[in-house]
Amino acid sequence: MIPRQTDPERLRARDRYDLIHDEIRSRICLLDYPPGMRLSETALASEFGISRTPLRRVLARLEDEGMLRSMHGVGTFVTDVDYTELGQVFRLRRELAVLQTSLDPVPPSAALIARFVTFQERGRELVDAPTARAFSELDRDTFLALLELTANAPLRTMSAALYFRTARIWLQQVTASQIDLMQEIEIYNNELRDMLRALRLGDLDALGHMRRGHISMSFARMPALVKAS
Repeated sequence: MIPRQTDPERLRARDRYDLIHDEIRSRICLLDYPPGMRLSETALASEFGISRTPLRRVLARLEDEGMLRSMHGVGTFVTDVDYTELGQVFRLRRELAVLQTSLDPVPPSAALIARFVTFQERGRELVDAPTARAFSELDRDTFLALLELTANAPLRTMSAALYFRTARIWLQQVTASQIDLMQEIEIYNNELRDMLRALRLGDLDALGHMRRGHISMSFARMPALVKAS
């Protein structure tokens, strides 16, 4: 979320642009803005305290990332799911996972390891109070933390765009009862445990191959994607 206590004028224009982009993208991924929803430029510009011109830059960026579709004279809409295309995106994400820990690698810091300890705690809390939204937020935060292990800016940008293009698919299938949430939580907690172990050892090669396997198995557990691929 954009910090409401922060004076927008104190942030650089690029910072505001990125924060608004990330917030709208998050709302799409968490289905606050479901597929087919028309976004109001007027309402969004008012909410974020900006004019419609910079807002349109944000919306255009999200359209380039495949999350929005603009129709001239009609409006801007949240895209629906193209399962065939998303199957291809998942397979590309699987291959990029290893590059994210081998191309211009950054050694895991104590702060990053500490964040993964909190991710584990959040995963354990989900066992007692499972919600699909909280799970999705945990997965998002874990993904963004893992991106810090590469200093390659183009790789980070591409990986993030592909991740957010597929993130909402899981949530949609859980909501439709096509995926067992408790089973997913159990699997994810095991994955977090293994990733934390690799981080503590500083074994980025093992971590990258773990992530590749996790993405592959996650894809296999999504019936709609497997059927379309």
